[in-house]
This record gives sequence, C-alpha cells and structure tokens, in this order.
Amino acid sequence: MIVLTTQEIAQFRSQISEYEEAMEALDLIEDCEGDLEDAAISLALKVGMEPNTSENWLKSEAKRCRVAICEKEFRDDLIKGNLTKAVGYLLEKKVCPPLLAAPVVIYALKTGIEDFCQPLDYKL
Repeated sequence: MIVLTTQEIAQFRSQISEYEEAMEALDLIEDCEGDLEDAAISLALKVGMEPNTSENWLKSEAKRCRVAICEKEFRDDLIKGNLTKAVGYLLEKKVCPPLLAAPVVIYALKTGIEDFCQPLDYKL
C-alpha cells in the first residue's frame, strides 16, 4: 500500500497545478488520507471503470501505461521526482483515463522508476 504524506501531495500539486484532472485526483488522494490505491479505485469508478478491490489493481493499470511513462524523456524527470511531463503526456495522448493519469504516474514514481521500467529494458 502506498500512502502519500501531505507534504508529498503538496509537492505534486505544485508540479501539476495546470492539469485540472490531476488536481482533482490529488484532492481525492488527500480525502483518502493519502491512500493512493483507494483513491485510484474511487477515480476509476467515477469514470465508469469497474476495478476490483485487490491490492494490485493500480499496479495493473500502471503497467498499461508503462511504455509511455518509461520513455527516456519522462523517466529522467521521474527519477528526479518530477512528474509534470509524464502526467502531461498521458493526458495529452489519452493513454489512460484523465483522472487516473496522476495516480498512475505517482504509483510508478513511488515504486521506483528503475524497477517499474525494468521489464521494458529487457525488451530493448
């Protein structure tokens, strides 16, 4: 389970303040006391998805976006803790539902970008 602190949420807000959907997602994460998985499931239900409540649901959703998140230009920023470009790209290209873009990128960031992107490195 990934739980964000209020400081982390504030930091992410400052990075992605220009994206309305991402800010809405952060509001819900905050309402869920920082629990990223709970917030993501609520957001998924809000957009008409039917997620299961297993601990691995967000992991599965993030894997669907892995190719985009792990592109070199985003990966370097994410390693530094900056999620602005990756969230913006997911929103622009509609890689995943807009309300899930920030939670998916935060999941990748919090689990470790190197580990998250490692399966792709084997395919290169």
